[in-house]
Amino acid sequence: MNMFDNMNNIEFISRLANILAKKISPSNTVNSVNKLFKGYLNIDFIDFIIWDSNNLLLKDFVCDWKIFDDENQEKEINYIYSNLSLSSGNLFYFNDEEFNCEIKQEQLIQMKEVIVDENIVIYPLISNSEVFGLMRLIIKKKDILSKDFFEILNVSSKLLSGAIINYLLNEQMEVSLNFYKAMKDIAKIIESQYELSYIIPLIGEMIDRFISSHLIYIFINKENKYKLVWPNACKDEHVYTLLNKITNKTEYLISENSKVGVFPIIHEENILGAIAAYSNIEKLLQKDIDYLVQLTRQSGMTIQRANVYAEVLKYATMDALTGLNNRRQFEFRLNQEVANAKRNNNSLCGMMLDVDYFKKVNDTYGHSAGDCVLRQVSELIKNEIREYDIACRYGGEEFFIILPQTNIKEASSVAQRLRKVIEESKMDIKEAGIEDISFIKVTVSIGVCAFEESMTAKSFIQCADKSLYEAKTTGRNRVIIS
Repeated sequence: MNMFDNMNNIEFISRLANILAKKISPSNTVNSVNKLFKGYLNIDFIDFIIWDSNNLLLKDFVCDWKIFDDENQEKEINYIYSNLSLSSGNLFYFNDEEFNCEIKQEQLIQMKEVIVDENIVIYPLISNSEVFGLMRLIIKKKDILSKDFFEILNVSSKLLSGAIINYLLNEQMEVSLNFYKAMKDIAKIIESQYELSYIIPLIGEMIDRFISSHLIYIFINKENKYKLVWPNACKDEHVYTLLNKITNKTEYLISENSKVGVFPIIHEENILGAIAAYSNIEKLLQKDIDYLVQLTRQSGMTIQRANVYAEVLKYATMDALTGLNNRRQFEFRLNQEVANAKRNNNSLCGMMLDVDYFKKVNDTYGHSAGDCVLRQVSELIKNEIREYDIACRYGGEEFFIILPQTNIKEASSVAQRLRKVIEESKMDIKEAGIEDISFIKVTVSIGVCAFEESMTAKSFIQCADKSLYEAKTTGRNRVIIS
């Protein structure tokens, strides 16, 4: 009897078609199909496995990260790799009855017919006469296997094949749309953002959306060394091996297994950094490579613009002679730290430092020698303070150091250590070109002040300045604490 003479079978196919017509997620679709198959065909479970021809792997349709490979096969999947053929040619035999599976040619992993073993049925998914995946059914009893059962399965597989292919094509189209959206978003960043610390994570997250099968890393080139700036860690040696092979003529480099790629960020033959893509499973497709090449070029423009801005900003906030914060930046940072100390009830100290008898240095050895001294004192200051302390050139030979989250005892210790280091150092003034004199020694006086709730930024400076004045008038080369 033809299956369509059976109203239950017709209802089953109709309900299956309705499920597949709905715009729901793959997981919800598979869940609904499972309920339908369990109710009508008395099976325990059905899932769908897709053949990834790029990576030569089988993947779960719902969770494409779930891989069935030669090294880690579930028991059921072994049947797919074996020669468990129960048929001849295109025909499947069940109870000596011939059943045509309508598979035209040998395709996926040497399987071209239905496979049945114990309580498992493997049935092909076919598009354009090519097998692109499998239905795997776990049956309760073998006595449900009949010609009628396989006729229903044959029709079901055609409906399911069409629905799955449409989903895969829509997914590819969405990736392409995401790419062009990412390109537009990076273009917007170019127009409106300048800070690398803000730009890099945005670029990384955009790339991550459509190269989702790979981990994405972004490196910045600093003095011919690649520093990872997004995300926090990269432990794969293959990435660093490829990074070290980059030249300013490199478009991209791909590993031998095609799973790792690096794409240099180059602007006017200068290597600004690189974007790396890594996976231990997926190969990079040509379209992924093309996407990454274009995105890297766009990122290069963004990063170069940010670098130029950073350079301009550096000179706008930095003292040209010493490389410390200038007076304007000092006032800005001090107001920030004072506000923070008041808001969070944090300790805050400051010290004002003055090079002793600096006028005598200039008068005796010339202003060029004086500049040498100021540069070297600045370097000693930077070496002796913490990364988050703020050193500034206040004016002439005076410096101010802001010490956040520091009590007066700690600040006094820093001041004494700095005073001693400067006293013991030789200042190289060879640049001044004075005959027979290459080095001189200088000392500094330091006034230290602890911030109090009643103070303003201005009165805080005055407090440190008052202590400095006392240090200078009571003998110099000393630290006075107010």
